Amino acid sequence: MKVYGHAVSTASQRVFACLYEKGLDFELVPVNLVTGEHKKESFLSLNPFGQVPAFEDGDLKLFESRAITQYIALNYAGKGNKLVFDDPKKAATMTVWKEVEALHFDTATTTLGWELIFKSLFGLATDPKVVEENEAKLVKVLDVYEARLGQSKYMGGDAFSLVDLHHLPNIQTMMGTDLKKHFESRPKVSAWCADILCRPSWVKVLEMKKNQA
Repeated sequence: MKVYGHAVSTASQRVFACLYEKGLDFELVPVNLVTGEHKKESFLSLNPFGQVPAFEDGDLKLFESRAITQYIALNYAGKGNKLVFDDPKKAATMTVWKEVEALHFDTATTTLGWELIFKSLFGLATDPKVVEENEAKLVKVLDVYEARLGQSKYMGGDAFSLVDLHHLPNIQTMMGTDLKKHFESRPKVSAWCADILCRPSWVKVLEMKKNQA
């Protein structure tokens, strides 16, 4: 298996974490985001949208991090941690919360990460209005999460799954900003974050990020 990406990429981090959860060997093919390697023709043949990661497993080529993690979890079901549910009803519930992460949590936190952290790296100014709007969206999502986590230990059910794994990169980003207060002020959300952020798979991803930065 090959992952074309970079350890600072939150989307790449999802795939790395999934592979580590499953205990699978893979080759990281670094993509230089600073020089725009992901926009060159050689990479566009792997992902026509010019975004990392891209993934190969034999003759299978995939892009979009959540599609890649879904494939890994299903195709290597017998390896490592389960990450998905066999029961159709449990699987359906997990799918609901996977959609919530992608459509609500990710959209707000990705925008906030860009405004509060990454813009400054490119010499750009933070837009306070955009921060305010997306902070309000995040607060609403976390209120829903607090209620959900009163019903089950993890977002997708009673076991750690792809839903929780998909949250890891952006939770880590938010913990590096003042917005961590919104996570810490909600007891169940705070406990859930503490639980998943210390998983061995995620610790390995952070070590990758440190080494590749």
